[in-house]
Amino acid sequence: MFQKSYVSGEQTYPVLRDVSLEVKKGEFVAVMGPSGSGKTTLLNCISCFIPHEQGEIRLADQDISGFKEKELAKVRNRQMGFVFQDFMLLDGLSVFENICLPQIIASRPVVQMEERARNICRLFGIEKIMGKYPAEISGGERQRTAVARALMNQPYVILADEPTGNLDSKSCKAVIDAFLQAKKEMGATIFMVTHDSFAASFCDRVIVLKDGKVYGELQRSGTRRAFMDELLDTIRTLGGDSDDNE
Repeated sequence: MFQKSYVSGEQTYPVLRDVSLEVKKGEFVAVMGPSGSGKTTLLNCISCFIPHEQGEIRLADQDISGFKEKELAKVRNRQMGFVFQDFMLLDGLSVFENICLPQIIASRPVVQMEERARNICRLFGIEKIMGKYPAEISGGERQRTAVARALMNQPYVILADEPTGNLDSKSCKAVIDAFLQAKKEMGATIFMVTHDSFAASFCDRVIVLKDGKVYGELQRSGTRRAFMDELLDTIRTLGGDSDDNE
């Protein structure tokens, strides 16, 4: 079981308690819950950006929670892909250069790297903006660029933190379509923290947190619309709403 607390003075505040979950290869899984339920903390613990007190973080049958920072840096670059709410693109680099960045850091051969980047750009329909800079493209295009970058090193899992949080409905759908395409065409595994029931309704299943514990798990079996209504009802029951954020 996984545990995470914060200490302030003599007080200890539990944030995640007895959390146990598994994401299988090729799954698209979301984590939802009211504000303060521990969603973002969970994601930060999985990526080992913050430490935890108890439990294992297993990636491809390996417990990475005991790794030193140098080893973790390699794991994050080669085995994890990250998509953030604020894109985290470098303004001074073009779309193409931003997408290449993980392979530049990993010292991959240039020809192989550029060929892969072009193929991914074609896959996500952003080949026409490869030479543009982040300030010159829309929010949806920036987030699709971030998804493309996250896939460059063929990671075991993509960790997405509120990837649709700042986007309008059209751009949100474009990003979700990019995830679905990555899942279908590349067998990508996606673990997404979100407060957005619309985005979560495209997932295979949704893990619901409340007060740092797994409250339940919803599996999509019918239509996407019916699944979204089920998610909305669950969040309302927990005392949050679809606009909650952490």
